[in-house]
Amino acid sequence: MSISGEGCLGAKLLTVVGLPLLLASAAAPSRQQQVQATNSEIVLTLDPTQSKVHWTVDSTLHTVHGTFALKSGTVRFDPETGKASGEIVVSATSGESGNNSRDSRMHKEILETAKYPDVVFRPTQVDGKVALSGASDVTLHGVFSIHGADHDLTALVHAELMGDRWKGSGEFEVPYVKWGIKDPSNFLLKVRPIVNVELEMTGSEGH
Repeated sequence: MSISGEGCLGAKLLTVVGLPLLLASAAAPSRQQQVQATNSEIVLTLDPTQSKVHWTVDSTLHTVHGTFALKSGTVRFDPETGKASGEIVVSATSGESGNNSRDSRMHKEILETAKYPDVVFRPTQVDGKVALSGASDVTLHGVFSIHGADHDLTALVHAELMGDRWKGSGEFEVPYVKWGIKDPSNFLLKVRPIVNVELEMTGSEGH
């Protein structure tokens, strides 16, 4: 066989062997691409200056309205699996309802904020699909730490993602008497043993 024939045969063998390897290489994503594909976590950071906690509790006389200030907050979640982490920290000592004597009793006798200055919510799971842009309504599960004890808690959350910013609200109930916190009721005044809480949230969004 001539040299040119051997070269032609070699080229054919190279084509036969190399083509599948080339196709396999093109079809298989690189390690970097694989990491990027699994790194889909979304991070929502709350801005304490533009976020607030509102609460209401009914009594036999009237409905009491109050607020707490947010100290910090970050929620991380995987939009595919719903697995969540992070924490939202509220300053219990900032609680107020517009009545000094009532607030003083709330801090000294009910919440004991000198001993338990923070209330913390740690998310664990998001149920429902979060749109990467626009509005979503989901259910957020997590652990609520108040007055030195942890409790399972579920909140209904409305969120709107807008590029690198987001805003939203959350609603849940705190059965404080059931959770071992003192009942402020007396023989003249009956207070409902459940507080309704609404979070007003805004902040930045990233990955």
